[in-house]
Amino acid sequence: MTSVVLRPWQAGDLWILRAANAPEMTDHLGGPETDEKVQERHRRYLDGWVSGDSQMYSIQLRAEAGTAAAAEAHSAGVIGFWPRTWHGEEVYETGWGVLPEFQGRGVAIAALRELIAELRSAAESDPPMGSVHAYPSVDHPASNAICRRGGFTLLGECDFEYPPGQRMRCNDWYLPL
Repeated sequence: MTSVVLRPWQAGDLWILRAANAPEMTDHLGGPETDEKVQERHRRYLDGWVSGDSQMYSIQLRAEAGTAAAAEAHSAGVIGFWPRTWHGEEVYETGWGVLPEFQGRGVAIAALRELIAELRSAAESDPPMGSVHAYPSVDHPASNAICRRGGFTLLGECDFEYPPGQRMRCNDWYLPL
């Protein structure tokens, strides 16, 4: 089983966003962004998206226990959550990106499970939101499979404007906290 640790986003993580800004990683999100936009996104991640209600993480892939590399972690991508109003309700939205060299190894589902555990733990002490949603493109089978394997329920299709000025057809996946 893939073992990951979610490390809060750090100044040195800009390279992850640049690596993830490739056509194969952004095909379902409207394509690559300019470097200026990537740097702007990095600043938002560092600032907790200003409100402090959002958190982005570097997905740290741990080597298998008992190996010489077990003490090292490798950044495999990004995952996080942020508040959004959805159908008049305050919810969390989540999103992730796993770098190509780590895809197909269970990294995204392991990171999503860690994130959900963290959100549920926080909700027990201070229930800010009652659910988390993910909105992958209907044409992105891998992200939709991650939602299904993560225990989310498919509520149906919806439209988003993302990036600004471009319509995107998504699935609305729901998980109560």
